[in-house]
Amino acid sequence: MTPGLLLIDIQNDYFPGGPMELVGMAAAAARAGQLLAAFRRRGLPTFHLQHLAARPDAPFFRTGTPGAEIHESVRPLAGETVMVKHYPNSFRETDLLENLKRAEIEKVVICGAMSHMCIDATTRAAADYGFKCLLVHDACATRDLVFGDVQVPAAQVHAAFMAALGSYYARVVSLEDLLRGF
Repeated sequence: MTPGLLLIDIQNDYFPGGPMELVGMAAAAARAGQLLAAFRRRGLPTFHLQHLAARPDAPFFRTGTPGAEIHESVRPLAGETVMVKHYPNSFRETDLLENLKRAEIEKVVICGAMSHMCIDATTRAAADYGFKCLLVHDACATRDLVFGDVQVPAAQVHAAFMAALGSYYARVVSLEDLLRGF
């Protein structure tokens, strides 16, 4: 079964100094880069998802800005598939499903940002489409959230979403564990 790698929204605006800085994004992206290198060495398909804001006044991921560009740690090579998306679910209004089917992918390996948004939505959709999902938890990042008067630290947001996705939608693994069995 050929796996396909989904690198979701590893873009400059999420890194330190960006308008939507995520906790641990640099470390997560470095791990995603190691994962990408492993896929490249084996000649396996990779799919870069790039979120671009639909509104020109959006606070981040504005089309044509350096912040919307894919980060250098996972920069696509010539010939690698790059798909633009406008929603958290990477399948919505994109050719991702068709590209995966054309490549005869049955298992997807998922990493990127944000754990509680695009990673969650894409993982659930992939499972619903019948793909086996491997979610690399330490190659994902998120941010602190607020719900009413409750401050939720990024580590807890991340853990809650990984636990929820791991209960049904994906096998959640560390990069080390994935590469050990790769």
